[in-house]
Amino acid sequence: MTLTLVLGGARSGKSAYAQAQAEAWAAGRGARPVMIATAQAFDDEMAERIARHRAERGGAWSTAEAPLDLPAALAARTAGEATVVDCLTLWLSNLMLAEADLGAATDRLEAALRACAAPVWLVSNEVGQGIVPDNALARRFRDEAGRLNQRMAAACDQAVLIVAGLPLRLK
Repeated sequence: MTLTLVLGGARSGKSAYAQAQAEAWAAGRGARPVMIATAQAFDDEMAERIARHRAERGGAWSTAEAPLDLPAALAARTAGEATVVDCLTLWLSNLMLAEADLGAATDRLEAALRACAAPVWLVSNEVGQGIVPDNALARRFRDEAGRLNQRMAAACDQAVLIVAGLPLRLK
């Protein structure tokens, strides 16, 4: 199946783009789109954000929560499910907080994507175009996100950069 990496900055429109692509694919096949959500509600603001995103998607979408075990969530997908993963950088944050082996987790993710029967749109933040962060943790996150995005771009059939709501096909 087709794998697409959708990159962009905060509020660039990357999630909306990925969702529209998955909805179009699903509508053409009488299928239902699936959101694999990686966010965790550690505070009230994030809980409200998650609820708002769920409401915006509407009832046509089913949701699988995968803050840490994204490969398992992908393995559960069937060929008839248009799948959006939103987002890889939150998944990376969760792994870093859990002190997981990031290389091994990324290896498992790549294997799960290769084996996935469903078309997948991976949403990820492009965080490497700003200033160098002022602390070690933020610099490590930026570096790890860059490495993750590079690996996903190589593994995917397509890569799209979203800027101001406009898609720029990279691959």
